[in-house]
Amino acid sequence: MYSILGRGSFCFNYCLNSAWHGGDQFVALLRWYGSPGFLDSGLQLICIFWSLVSHRGNAQQKQMLKKKNTICLTEACVTVASKIVEALDRSADPCQDFYQYACGGWVRKNPLPDGRSRWSTFNSIWDQNQAVLKHLLENGTFNSSSEAERKTQSYYLSCLNEQRIEELGAQPLIDLIAKIGGWNITESWDKDNFLDVLKIVSGPYRAQPFFTVGVSVDPKNSNSNVIQVDQSGLFLPSRDYYLNKTNEKVLKAYLDYMVELGLLLGGDKNSTRVQMQQILDFETALANITVPQDERRDEEKLYHKITIADLQVLAPAVEWLDYLNFVLPPLELNDTEPVVVYAKEYLQQVSDLINKTNHSLLNNYMIWNLVQKGASSLDQRFENAQDKLLESLYGTKKVCAVGLCSCQSDNSVAEGMINEIRTAFKDALDDLNWMDEQTRQAAKDKADAIYDMIGFPDFILDSKELDDVYDGYEVTEDNFFQNMINFYNFSARVMADQLRKPPNRDQWSMTPPTVNAYYMPTKNGIVFPAGILQAPFYAQHHPKALNFGGIGVVMGHELTHAFDDQGREYDKDGNLRPWWQNSSVDAFKNRTECMIDQYTQYTINGEHINGKQTLGENIADNGGLKAAYHAYRSWVKKNGEEKRLPAVNLTNDQLFFVGFAQVWCSVRTPESAHEGLMTDPHSPPKYRVIGTLSNSPDFAEHFQCPLGSPMNSGHRCEVW
Repeated sequence: MYSILGRGSFCFNYCLNSAWHGGDQFVALLRWYGSPGFLDSGLQLICIFWSLVSHRGNAQQKQMLKKKNTICLTEACVTVASKIVEALDRSADPCQDFYQYACGGWVRKNPLPDGRSRWSTFNSIWDQNQAVLKHLLENGTFNSSSEAERKTQSYYLSCLNEQRIEELGAQPLIDLIAKIGGWNITESWDKDNFLDVLKIVSGPYRAQPFFTVGVSVDPKNSNSNVIQVDQSGLFLPSRDYYLNKTNEKVLKAYLDYMVELGLLLGGDKNSTRVQMQQILDFETALANITVPQDERRDEEKLYHKITIADLQVLAPAVEWLDYLNFVLPPLELNDTEPVVVYAKEYLQQVSDLINKTNHSLLNNYMIWNLVQKGASSLDQRFENAQDKLLESLYGTKKVCAVGLCSCQSDNSVAEGMINEIRTAFKDALDDLNWMDEQTRQAAKDKADAIYDMIGFPDFILDSKELDDVYDGYEVTEDNFFQNMINFYNFSARVMADQLRKPPNRDQWSMTPPTVNAYYMPTKNGIVFPAGILQAPFYAQHHPKALNFGGIGVVMGHELTHAFDDQGREYDKDGNLRPWWQNSSVDAFKNRTECMIDQYTQYTINGEHINGKQTLGENIADNGGLKAAYHAYRSWVKKNGEEKRLPAVNLTNDQLFFVGFAQVWCSVRTPESAHEGLMTDPHSPPKYRVIGTLSNSPDFAEHFQCPLGSPMNSGHRCEVW
């Protein structure tokens, strides 16, 4: 079969010969593609099938004819079968390395595109979605009465106006720095304005050195918003880049980048390098007191609600009442205003660090935070400097890519699948012998209370509502830098405006084209943007096995997040409170330890995965797969077995697991893989497949993996 797949012309001639002998069905298939010059892989699959069923006089082929009604020969089935076969590596043993079996062919056929540090299904769909937006912005018919649509197009055109961007050069940022009070690296500066600079840089320009300040839902009172303060201040992706000597190459590239930007803004060569080194040393000191992400997973322990007066005692280096009144206008706060602090020890230490650091360095560091945010909107010299740093960090420079696609967003179908998966998840709770009855019932109640948002928010279809959302945001076509600054100002005002309002349950945190999904613990809701509701995750005419293995597992993943090590701390109303019995908490933690140990053993390029950092996503992957598979089996029980795909030679149960795995086919540079291990709460794609499936008894059964094989070791970790 493999040799035939590689010989398109031979296959085409053979198929024509078969058609000559009365292949009406073959002729019909050909018409789908318009001519014999259609996609080679689709032709090959038709040929394979026709060679099996059309040649007369062979007993085996006659038997296949009797079974033709069990094979799906629709255009969608033939096309998707072609893609699945191309992605497979049939030479690999699925019980030894299922990722290689499912994705080996895809990896061979998909070298990293130029300028990309990683490439996967997600990147491909995102590029397609971006191309649709690009096409609409450049060629679409806009609603002349919609001010928001006009602003969108003006912003886009300002970004494309390279001539104007080059004319302005570095001047917009130079002028902004002067307006704030100067920068010792490029000019004289006001030595007594620490708090003023901190307020301006952090507030209207959202740079936020030292710490982050925001307004969001109070985790312990999900019906209200509250001021929240957390650790911040590092430019590189994680603290490890500053503290681990294996990253010296990146630190050197970062310092070179800092110096180059300083020079582009008017700095002296010698003094700029000296002062930038001081800023880097200061960031390293911040990295030393920054709490690692894998130690910040217990939100009950992180949460501290105090008053502004208490915050002043905790971190006296900042005049908090003055600061917060400035960055959260037009509110009039007083010392009794509640604040939720997530990094109590860090704030104490950063206050001490500020007090013992000279004002020149503090000013340099704060303005550097502003420079980082503004540089990407300046001329080509700044982009070239950034590309050098990105190459060190990720192994490649950034580029843009285009294509075309059409998104699907059938809310009723998606909601139906979510409910089927919710039912499967709840049914599985009855089989968990480690969970007490009271907690089990509360978990079912929480699962029932999870609500979903699919496709896009309704307001974007209403011109007046859309205009109201972006009222106050000023945009022009000839100043990209100013448009960006205006947006920072606008978003700061919108955030501050939320403090005295109840949380908006229907507010989205992702845009509709985003190829992703998420769970909101304080709202107990799951969101699936239109961007992910397309192949290979979902297609209306694909087999249900593929849809459940694709978007079904995504849905199960997000639903399971409500019960991972962080999500489980929130009740059905989105409040952070203890609602589990202690015996079930202890049993849950024992099972999560198994999963931490399992994933920590996996390595990429000799580096171990951080099983603590990735725990929540690993729990969601495992629980999502189980719920989606059981939901698929329930669908089959009600509707009967589906027809099988041609030439793939897999049962539909096997197809479910292959469909799941092929979603994660990917390639990436070693630098990007290292960055992912440092920062990503998800395991690398290879182990999202291997780790999850090796814990699945259903997978082992349908691929007949012997006990003791790598994909069926006999030691499974299961939480949900």
